[in-house]
Amino acid sequence: MDTTTSYLGLRLAHPFIVGASPMGYSLDTIKRLEDAGCAAIVLHSLFEEQISLATEGRVAHVDPLDPRFANIVADYPPPSDYRFGPDGYAEHVAKVKAAVGIPVIASLNGHSGEAWLRFAEVIAQAGADALEFNYYDVATDLRVSSAAVEEALVTAVHNLTRVVGIPVAVKLTPFYSSFGHLAAALDGAGASGLVLFNRFYQSDVRTRTMTLEPQAELSTNAELPLRLHWLALLHGRVRPSLAVSGGVSTPDDGIKALLAGADAVQIVSAILRHGPGHIAVMRQGLERWLEWQHFETVSEMVGRASLQASPDPASFERAHYIRTLQSWIR
Repeated sequence: MDTTTSYLGLRLAHPFIVGASPMGYSLDTIKRLEDAGCAAIVLHSLFEEQISLATEGRVAHVDPLDPRFANIVADYPPPSDYRFGPDGYAEHVAKVKAAVGIPVIASLNGHSGEAWLRFAEVIAQAGADALEFNYYDVATDLRVSSAAVEEALVTAVHNLTRVVGIPVAVKLTPFYSSFGHLAAALDGAGASGLVLFNRFYQSDVRTRTMTLEPQAELSTNAELPLRLHWLALLHGRVRPSLAVSGGVSTPDDGIKALLAGADAVQIVSAILRHGPGHIAVMRQGLERWLEWQHFETVSEMVGRASLQASPDPASFERAHYIRTLQSWIR
């Protein structure tokens, strides 16, 4: 039975990889993940703000030492909270690449297409096999249109893919007015992969202090259906590889993602809950399912539940929407 797959042009022993998370901080942890059977690892993100602070002495376009901007800077973590600065991150990439035999995917997290993207060249030179660009930008300026938001992202990806000589995957949120159009535009901009989806960490309100407070919780498979929905819509209709991120907890979740059209399945929360050994659980569950279905390879199953062969995906969407509402009639 052949569980190999291809993601970003990289040959993987199976589809299950570790997504960007604090598990990428430690070389020992990364080695444990490889020993547990992880097919590839996405390292934790290096943030745009770290690069701009190191290269320009600015955070969010302001001088962090200027008292006029104290309230703005106070919302960001202090530099000491980051595990690595930009140069340290590149060194970490090189050390990880020298220590493990699985593909190593670096991660940049930002929200603009400015000069900081040139640091991607340093990451590529450090030996990363690919780069995941986590574009996280919530448009809070009421004057900025949806078209302008999408154009900024596509331009950033266009510039980035022409700077680096390694594959670039774009990690996206689902909150775009026409996500399919954006996916096609990113395909045209040179993206080698699309990662669906970045989790939108929403704030909670503290009633005691009457303030917004950040909160972070591990994902559950309740988040998976939105990802399956867009995997099924995009599979076979865009060139970039597709990866799912968020909501995969069990082997059945991973199988669903592959059937919908994923080439790779990123796992973080389930490993944080159950440990690196959960990777073997995922792979064994896939192997049992392939045997049960009499499939010889993973490629035979990928996209079987997608809308690639649908003559009219829009009508399919509308029909399923109506059927779902009607199913609640008693």
